[in-house]
Amino acid sequence: MSHAVRPRRHRIAGFLSLLGELLITAGLVLALFVVYSLWWTNVLADRTASAKADAVRERWLAAPAPSAPGAGPAAGPGALDTAGGIGFLHVPAMRNGEVLVKRGTSAEVLNDGVAGYYTDPVKSALPWDASGNFSLAAHRDGHGAKFHNIHKLRTGDPIVFETKDTWYVYRVYAQLRQTSKYNVRVLSPVPAESGRTQPGRYITLTTCTPVYTSTYRYIVWGELVRTDKVDAQRTRPPELG
Repeated sequence: MSHAVRPRRHRIAGFLSLLGELLITAGLVLALFVVYSLWWTNVLADRTASAKADAVRERWLAAPAPSAPGAGPAAGPGALDTAGGIGFLHVPAMRNGEVLVKRGTSAEVLNDGVAGYYTDPVKSALPWDASGNFSLAAHRDGHGAKFHNIHKLRTGDPIVFETKDTWYVYRVYAQLRQTSKYNVRVLSPVPAESGRTQPGRYITLTTCTPVYTSTYRYIVWGELVRTDKVDAQRTRPPELG
C-alpha cells in the first residue's frame, strides 16, 4: 500500500507546484497590467498632450488678432482650432499644470491626456458665451490623470481658462463628491444641484470616483468672476502666481 500512496503524493505535490507557478505568473501579469494602466498610459498621454499643446500655442502665435473685442466666435476665442484644442485649463489646487481642452468627452479624446467639453448628452456652453455651463471631463487615473486631485479643490479656489486672447477666472462655489454616472443634471446650463437658480457663466469639472474606479462621478462647480485680456507678454492672472 505504501508504494501506491507515494506516486499519488508525488502527483499532488506536482499539481500544487504547477498551480503555484501559475498563480505567480498570473500575479506578475496583473502587476504589469496595473503598472501599464496607472503609470505607462500617463507617460504616453502626457507626451501626446504636450505635443498637441505646443501645436495649439504655435497656431496662436501665427494667427492674426481678432478684428474687434467681443466680435463673437468667428473673430474671437471661438475661432481657435477646435480640432486641436480651444484653450488651456489651469487649476492650481490640483497641481496638474496646464491642461489642453478639446471638443468631446469620448475615450478617444480623453485618453490623449487632455480635458474635453461635453457635446453629448448635454451640449456645453463655451467660456465666451453670454451665459451657460462650460462643462468638462478628464480622467482621474491613467491616461494623464488630469483630474486626479479634484478632491483637493475647496470653495473659493480659482479655476482659470486660457484662450488666445482672454483669461477667464472662475471661483469654486460648490461640490458634489459622489453622484450617479447617469446624472446629467449636473451639466445643466443652470446647475440647480449646485444651488444656483439663475442663468450665469458657470464651469463644471467632472471625473470618476472613487479613485481607481468609474462607479460614480465627482463634480465641482465654479462661477465666472472676471475676464482679463491677454497682453503681449501673456502675463498670468494673480490667481496663477
